[in-house]
Amino acid sequence: MFILAAIEMQYIIAFALFGGVAATVFLLGEVFINNRPRAEERLDEIRDPRRRSGESLGALPKKEKSVAKVLKKATPGLAKALRPKTEAEHGKLRDRLNHAGFRSENAPNVLLGLKVIGLIAGLFLGGSFSLFFTGITTRTLTQTVSAAGVLFYLPDLVLRLLTSRRQEKIFLALPDALDLMVVCVEAGLGLDQAMRKVADEMAKSYRVLADEFALCNLQLQMGRSRNEVLHELGARTGVDDLRSLASILIQADKFGSSIGTALRVQSDSMRTRRAQIAEEKAAKTAVKLIFPLVLFIFPGIFVVLVGPAAITMVREMLPMLGGG
Repeated sequence: MFILAAIEMQYIIAFALFGGVAATVFLLGEVFINNRPRAEERLDEIRDPRRRSGESLGALPKKEKSVAKVLKKATPGLAKALRPKTEAEHGKLRDRLNHAGFRSENAPNVLLGLKVIGLIAGLFLGGSFSLFFTGITTRTLTQTVSAAGVLFYLPDLVLRLLTSRRQEKIFLALPDALDLMVVCVEAGLGLDQAMRKVADEMAKSYRVLADEFALCNLQLQMGRSRNEVLHELGARTGVDDLRSLASILIQADKFGSSIGTALRVQSDSMRTRRAQIAEEKAAKTAVKLIFPLVLFIFPGIFVVLVGPAAITMVREMLPMLGGG
């Protein structure tokens, strides 16, 4: 009994020390981390147009801003062990983050640092709870490794969900954006002015696509060629329809064909594809409904229909069996 009490006291002391150290590190980071220079903030605004509209680190509440700064300073050291060794691996990681909308220079370090933090937290929390409830057994080791693995891959799962959600928003916004671009081009505007108009008009309804077009406008203003900007637009988002749109616009600009006609054809094809996807999902609905019908609805119907007959049979058969 005394040994168990001593072990529990050790766990309590360990949790208290961990909490104290974590609170101390957080407070020190909040106190000693200074504000960024204005020049770096301006470069971030040019890199990410959303910062100019208030969706930047400076627009966050004070507590969230402090947490973001602490993560930004702490994650490079934690991410050193998982940092890509080759340029190709680093490029793939950068593409994944760009597809999700994270274009900051510190985004890879933050992602890898969060994975390391998840691994450490999984080992610590999973091991502590397993030791507290089950003791030192093989099951404890399995639970600890499982918890560490889940928390280690959790940032990748969240990144994949954010990427899918963002790409779906871009896909749904493209036909309307192309229709507006067609109107602008046929009214006499150039492609650059049409993209700027679309970015301004669709900033509230389709914010993600408007931000991408705004970034393209900034790159064009900085002197980059239109072909490079359009090609980077398709590669940065990871949306196949936007890649095909960029290719069509590059070809139209190269061969001198009508941009309005190319945009109209692309818009019609995208609307047709969106309708086909909706029809495909509607056709899959009947198959997906089989499982809830069999698991949840059919047992209830079976009880309602067969239940009274079964009760009647039991009432009629039991006296006969007892009398026999």
